[in-house]
Amino acid sequence: MSHQDNQNTKPSMGFWKVWSMTVGVMVGSGIFLLPAVLAPYGSLGFLGWLLTSAGAMLIALILGRLASRTDRTGGPYAFAHDAFGDLAGFMVGWGYWLATVFATAAISVAFAGYLGALIPVIGAHTALQAGAAMAMIWILTAINMRGIAEAAAAQLLMAVLKLTPLVVIISLGLIAGSPETMPPFNPMDKPVLPALAATALLTMWAFLGIEAGVVPSGDVINAKRTIPRAVIFGTITVTILYIASTASVMMLVPADQLAKSTAPFVDAAKALGPVGAPLIALGALIATAGSMNGNILLSGQMPMSAALDGLAPAFLMRRNKGHAPYLSLLISSSIATVLLMFNYSDGLVSAFTFLISMSTLATLTPYAVSSLADLKYSWKNTRSWTIIAIIALVYSLVAMIGSGLKVLVWGVPMLAASVPVFYLFRYFRNKA
Repeated sequence: MSHQDNQNTKPSMGFWKVWSMTVGVMVGSGIFLLPAVLAPYGSLGFLGWLLTSAGAMLIALILGRLASRTDRTGGPYAFAHDAFGDLAGFMVGWGYWLATVFATAAISVAFAGYLGALIPVIGAHTALQAGAAMAMIWILTAINMRGIAEAAAAQLLMAVLKLTPLVVIISLGLIAGSPETMPPFNPMDKPVLPALAATALLTMWAFLGIEAGVVPSGDVINAKRTIPRAVIFGTITVTILYIASTASVMMLVPADQLAKSTAPFVDAAKALGPVGAPLIALGALIATAGSMNGNILLSGQMPMSAALDGLAPAFLMRRNKGHAPYLSLLISSSIATVLLMFNYSDGLVSAFTFLISMSTLATLTPYAVSSLADLKYSWKNTRSWTIIAIIALVYSLVAMIGSGLKVLVWGVPMLAASVPVFYLFRYFRNKA
């Protein structure tokens, strides 16, 4: 039984703030590298974009439909708890909380990387990079601890600012780009289906974060109506921007140069002259900061949701005057900082790769469980929603398998650890 109805907080998030959560968490550092990663696959990559955007849209529809049935905080956690009970809810909440904590650490690494590109002295010293990453985690945690309204306002501002460089590149592609620069359909002459599967897996990671707008339901004005509309519109916004900006970069940068590029948007922006590269680097900084801010907000909401239902220690639901779950935020950001310090010994790229892989697996699991939750509701009622839920479930499972053996070997025990933690907490709660 949920105790979340006892929250006496005034909702402060409207349509655009929920939209900015979805867009802000989805548009992180990934899109700024993807045109280079996709370049060897040629124009076939656009089919990969279309395939994954269709899958992302189905997940957005499922999450929106589940959100329209409840105004409980927690998103995928609340959906799993309602559909399958305490243990399933706790497992999904645990996994999703870990995903946000890993993502916070990973994105702070990417932020420090972009900052190093703008300020070379930071880029030249690992200790300074780690310090910059840590400082950004705690600056954004401080904003979140001021209150949910402030965190959501910062998220909206950063979402608008981060889309600016993407819109600039799209416009530049239309004005100065040449369709003749576009790579051929399948330059490596690979079998189409395996190549399509590879591009779909590469682009899939750029869509993670669809669920971000669903989680803070308790703080959303008219949540049952606002959230589905904002999450679906946010997914459509991101899809259009991703495909259009990738096409523009390919029209501005020759294919052979693009395949070797470490900063494809910066290379594309050279058509703007000397202001181009700093503008895009600044855009990437804002994009990573916005994505980090969204993840920090979520990392405070998830433990609070479980605590409100009596599935986590009660102190995690304590809020301050700004309605921010300050203890949840402090604990989550402290763990993200420790993860950051442990992983920085391996260097920036390997730290980012490991952290983001763990976060990816832990985010895909709630998508799969949410699809199952909707399937449970739809099975007896509507055939069309049953089909959508099944496709969304398959999409999530394929993405999980595609994340690779190393990630599964680390990630599955990490998610399974939630079971003993659940029973241990229940034992101590019953003893108290």
